[in-house]
Amino acid sequence: MIRPIIASAAYWFTAPEVRRLNEFTFAPLKEIAWIFLGIFGTMIPVLDYMERHAADLGLRSDAQFFWITGTLSAVLDNAPAYLTFFAGALGLHGLSIDDPRQLSEFIARHDHSLVAISLGAAFFGALTYIGNGPNLLVKAVAEHAHVNAPGFFGFLFKFAVPILIPIFILISLLFFR
Repeated sequence: MIRPIIASAAYWFTAPEVRRLNEFTFAPLKEIAWIFLGIFGTMIPVLDYMERHAADLGLRSDAQFFWITGTLSAVLDNAPAYLTFFAGALGLHGLSIDDPRQLSEFIARHDHSLVAISLGAAFFGALTYIGNGPNLLVKAVAEHAHVNAPGFFGFLFKFAVPILIPIFILISLLFFR
């Protein structure tokens, strides 16, 4: 709640000349807002499907939840990836994401699954620009400022895969065997 207030105050109390010299624009933020509107506008049927069909997908272990949540997080965003597989984990235990008591029950009994899902969603988002909203926003701001940033595959294969995948393998082996 406080962040929008601070951002609004910073915008309104900054001299227009400073914004002009910095070539400030809302264009990157608008781009991200449209993407998130589309993602979250289509989540309800996905969550319902995952609750009912996670078992059909063969998801059983914490390691599987870590890797599949992470993979989706790398190409979508960490919040919808988290929600998707959290709903799936709940469904495996006959619980619903719509019932707060069932959420509390799941967290109390299956916190290790929630940790795997949370880590997959948070960590794998760094693999791509689109895997994490701030990554995409930074890229959009850099492009607007005519700063040369690596493309999608350049970033993925030059920075993300050689550094992060070995770390994810180690995390998986240490914590989710």
